[in-house]
Amino acid sequence: MKNYLVFTMATLLLGTSCSSKKEQAESFTGAPGEVKLITLDPGHFHAALVQKVSYPQVSKDVFVYAPTGFDVNEHLKRIEGFNSRAENPTAWNEVVYTGPDYLEKMLSEKKGNVMVQAGNNGKKTEYIKKTLEAGIHVLSDKPMAINSQNFQLLEECFDIAKQKNILLYDIMTERNEITTMLQRELSTIPAIYGEQLKGSPEEPAIVKESVHHLFKLVDNKPLTRPVWYFDVTQQGEGIVDVTTHLVDLVQWEAFPEQIIDYKKDIELVDANRWTTSISPEEFKQVTGTDAYPDFLKKDVVNDTLKVYCNGDIVYKIKGVTAKVSVIWNYTFPEGGGDTHFSVMKGSKADLVIRQGQEQGYKPELFVEAVKGIDLAAYEKDLAGAMSTVADKYPGVALNKISDNVWQVQIPAKYRVGHEAHFGQVMENYLQYLQDGKLPNWEVPNMIAKYYVTTHALEVAKTKK
Repeated sequence: MKNYLVFTMATLLLGTSCSSKKEQAESFTGAPGEVKLITLDPGHFHAALVQKVSYPQVSKDVFVYAPTGFDVNEHLKRIEGFNSRAENPTAWNEVVYTGPDYLEKMLSEKKGNVMVQAGNNGKKTEYIKKTLEAGIHVLSDKPMAINSQNFQLLEECFDIAKQKNILLYDIMTERNEITTMLQRELSTIPAIYGEQLKGSPEEPAIVKESVHHLFKLVDNKPLTRPVWYFDVTQQGEGIVDVTTHLVDLVQWEAFPEQIIDYKKDIELVDANRWTTSISPEEFKQVTGTDAYPDFLKKDVVNDTLKVYCNGDIVYKIKGVTAKVSVIWNYTFPEGGGDTHFSVMKGSKADLVIRQGQEQGYKPELFVEAVKGIDLAAYEKDLAGAMSTVADKYPGVALNKISDNVWQVQIPAKYRVGHEAHFGQVMENYLQYLQDGKLPNWEVPNMIAKYYVTTHALEVAKTKK
């Protein structure tokens, strides 16, 4: 029996919106099935990963609204895979409406109370605005804005959410990656890190670099990407896409639970963008499509597709100079995958995450004491401080690998993988719904994050 139904008629309303704070605070109690999800125009596999596991307070009925075609079909296949797997299968019932009026249908029927979106980034900000105006909460994949016009609209969206007392939140999975969590933890301990250095544009005090691959495996299967993914007017350039995570981590790690006001705390210094070349054969392999569609021909040079999916940003945040960069290669090296490099520079030590071939393409965290420090005294302080960290993260320990370098030993139980992080984000969001609010720093910091990415794009585009 199929695990989803296709409805083309309006059914009974299953979710309502509330405008008063008292009503909204009472609307989520953690009761089973009270959260009713809407999936809008799913065009990216992240839309399905939110449903890789079940949640007691989330109804099994999920209402999908989308245009007919490849994207929604792929989404439903992934949900079917979760439902039919041998170990811990889910039991989602996808109630699907497809048609050109999918957005209007969703807004008029309002069958759910939380809209989840991951897909065409060019449409996201407008989707968010209309959904919030209908009184429906939004959990959105990144990025929620891909240009400065989107950014202005996103600021309006947060105003609407505030007026209606509903929650708009983006999916920041990388906060749940264990080496990042421990990097943040160690940076807050003066005995280990000392004070945060300010750095300079030439020598940033915080650096985060991310390498991704257009052809990759998800659930151990080749990922087929939609053709629009390669159009930067729909997907967004790399400088406004993956860098969203990196800018978020700079804020979250270096200024934990502090409000960032982009008008006074952010100063853009420099930004750059460049292309990745994709051959017709590679394009067919990753999309299943024989020829470039018309909307991509503007980016084709001598039969090679040139995609602006790479970029870097140098900026100051509360006086600390940071640099974030993203690179997209076509495919991964043998035995490898997406990689992350990060360094935070303190007065006593650098905290460095490496994920290269030497680490088996698995992220590892290192503590590297700075030159000139009393190593004997530092090692004693480090051992004492790490015992406190181990109380919070049992099993975490240090392995000295040279005079001034220690590798943080991380038990396998903490390495749950990227796809599991979506469930962790959802669990946090469900708690925020029950609380009736986000932490007070989240909204201004989301706004600051998208200011950095979208305005960096403007800076980069001024260069030849």
